[in-house]
Amino acid sequence: MSAPFSYNTYDSLPEAPSFTVTSTDIQDGGTMPAPQLSKAFGVEGGEDQSPQLSWSGFPEDTKSFAVTCYDPDAPTVSGFWHWIVYDIPASVTSLPTGAGTADAKLLPEGAKMLKNDAGFAGFCGAAPPPGHGPHRYIFCVTALPVDTLPIDENTSPAVCHFNMFGAGVKGRAFLTATFGR
Repeated sequence: MSAPFSYNTYDSLPEAPSFTVTSTDIQDGGTMPAPQLSKAFGVEGGEDQSPQLSWSGFPEDTKSFAVTCYDPDAPTVSGFWHWIVYDIPASVTSLPTGAGTADAKLLPEGAKMLKNDAGFAGFCGAAPPPGHGPHRYIFCVTALPVDTLPIDENTSPAVCHFNMFGAGVKGRAFLTATFGR
């Protein structure tokens, strides 16, 4: 069974050089494991645990990173943002498993989280509607030419992305897992 929608919204953005992102918790093209499913939305076995992510090969003049998780297959006209972390210092090249908890204790100093589309700051695991087919969960690490974005914790994911676009994206790395029920 394929994803409900065939497009990738990132394809409509201006091109940016690519680099590599990997995870010890999820595999690119694989199925989202139980810890990365959503307890908040009642998915059996879900823990809303953000996966470990590591990245390399980004442009040398990168000053910060943003990490996001997006579901383009959600039955909305805007998809669903599961996680948004920004102002990650350029010296940081990984996030540990569980960095997306509400207390943000595992985030590097200076990094901040926005509210996801579920309404809380932190990682919201996979929770596609039953019978809607497998959804794609696109983890994107974006390399930026600024130390900080001019936003605060009340900023929406869309406005965060406007600010990344305005800053000038240096590069992007993608890892996509799927889940359906």
